[in-house]
Amino acid sequence: MEIIPAIDLLGGRCVRLFKGDFAQVTGYDRDPIDIAAGYRDAGATRLHLVDLDGARTGTPGNLDIVRRITAEAGLTVQVGGGVRSLAMARTLLDAGAQRVVVGSVAINDPPEVLGWIAEAGAERFVIAVDVQLDAAGTPVAATHGWQSASGRTLWSLLETYLAAGAQDFLCTDIGRDGTLAGPNLALYRECSQRFPAARVIASGGIGSAADLGPLAATGVTAVVTGKALLDGRLTLEEIRQFSRAG
Repeated sequence: MEIIPAIDLLGGRCVRLFKGDFAQVTGYDRDPIDIAAGYRDAGATRLHLVDLDGARTGTPGNLDIVRRITAEAGLTVQVGGGVRSLAMARTLLDAGAQRVVVGSVAINDPPEVLGWIAEAGAERFVIAVDVQLDAAGTPVAATHGWQSASGRTLWSLLETYLAAGAQDFLCTDIGRDGTLAGPNLALYRECSQRFPAARVIASGGIGSAADLGPLAATGVTAVVTGKALLDGRLTLEEIRQFSRAG
């Protein structure tokens, strides 16, 4: 299981939101490029960048940082945050991103994103599905900063995009994101059982290195972690040790 450090960008600064709430922001004073370089030195090869300005406005707000990180940090970068058109995706790719993470539009308008995949290639996209569990425990996708329930299940979306050639999926349990309470192991285990061909990236809830082994056992191919690293609950040395153990 690959560990992918995450950096959320807001106004050029590294921040973290609690459960996606812009009213609950924690800021970090370190330069995002320096943070990325530290992750590279710890053995990470991929970085997950979220442009929160783009998520709020629909216009990329941190392209200079994307360019600097891809040029200077020596990491493969996937970038998301309010990607609403193929033109915007191409802007991020031109800035140096290897993959673009597509969320709300992928959930609300699958035919649109299937068109992007056909034109630009499935390998250029990570389909992001943020889910809330309904009363029956079914993962239902939420959109627009987690404020709107789409009515579409995680399972139906995975089926649709896998059929179109997509392989990379970022799955976040909203109830765990930013909480450090541990990942939803049952959710990721079911993902792997239902769709063994999907390359699922888990997100949400990592609190310490103790969470990594059980998560790897679910069959996910990678995990994104941000707050645990930034707060020192998961250390760079623990990333190195986990990578060596793998």
